[in-house]
Amino acid sequence: MRVLVKGAGVAGLTAAFELAARGATVTVAETRHALGGNASWFAGGMLAPWCERESAEQPVLDLGRDAAGWWEAVLPGQVTRAGTLVVAAPRDAGELDRFASRTSGHRWVNEEEIAQLEADLAGRFRRGLFFADEAHLDPRQAMVALHDRLTAIGVEFHFGADASRVFGFDRQIDCTGMAADDDRLRGVRGEMLILRTPDVSLSRPVRLLHPRFPLYAVPRADMQFMIGATMIESQSARPVTARSMMELLGAAYALHPAFGEAEIVETGVGVRPAFPDNLPRVETSGDSVAIKGLYRHGFLLAPAMARQAVDLVFSQDRNKELARETDGQRRSA
Repeated sequence: MRVLVKGAGVAGLTAAFELAARGATVTVAETRHALGGNASWFAGGMLAPWCERESAEQPVLDLGRDAAGWWEAVLPGQVTRAGTLVVAAPRDAGELDRFASRTSGHRWVNEEEIAQLEADLAGRFRRGLFFADEAHLDPRQAMVALHDRLTAIGVEFHFGADASRVFGFDRQIDCTGMAADDDRLRGVRGEMLILRTPDVSLSRPVRLLHPRFPLYAVPRADMQFMIGATMIESQSARPVTARSMMELLGAAYALHPAFGEAEIVETGVGVRPAFPDNLPRVETSGDSVAIKGLYRHGFLLAPAMARQAVDLVFSQDRNKELARETDGQRRSA
């Protein structure tokens, strides 16, 4: 079976892998001229289903709890299993209580335990929540590594391609995100910074709760940190605004004052497609299957949604085979 995957973001790459693993001949068509630059490129890479459950529905936890295992199996060495630490300033202690009441999979940690987990945060926070079973990865490294693995197993990539002009496939999976033709989808703008400083060291993602400006800091290689992210109801992909920059930098400074002297390496904007309930869908239309509405949970939910989509592709193929067999039996009778 020959399958066309439209889009080379995290949904398209994971779908391509699941297809190839089940024996399909796969081609990926991407309108951009190179890997990256889409919403997946500006993601945080947190595989944190219990933390996300605080503001998301139960399916996000159910679909995402196996994501770290999937990424680890497909890309050994790309996943860091160090958990997630959630903290708040003493004046915002109520935010911690609210967060804890809305999710599970955590234990309370005091000031001493916070220092044991993250030495550079010693003395800065009195208590927090530790989600020991969560993990993270670098989205850009993961996308490049997955692209390379797919190429090595025979998946063809066409960048700068108009997928509507590509023919000759038995099935297709649409993973085009905001470019999908679906009026139900809305754009949610996420802005991020990458900072570099030798004066802060973190072993895991740290979330700082604040009533207005919640923030997460995700450690990357080369003394870099991904700082994010805003959630603005907008489809605009224009550069980061001055207000968002000040809010993100102010929150980073509140996490650790050394961020005030950090080098700003990069700013970025990703527009995430979302349905009204912020839950993803896998839908069929003729010979096409679509993965839609991953919202802010791309790397967390893409493996599960890819499996669902590929199951549908193969079930459609099997149903057609059965229909042909039944028709042949009728004709022979």
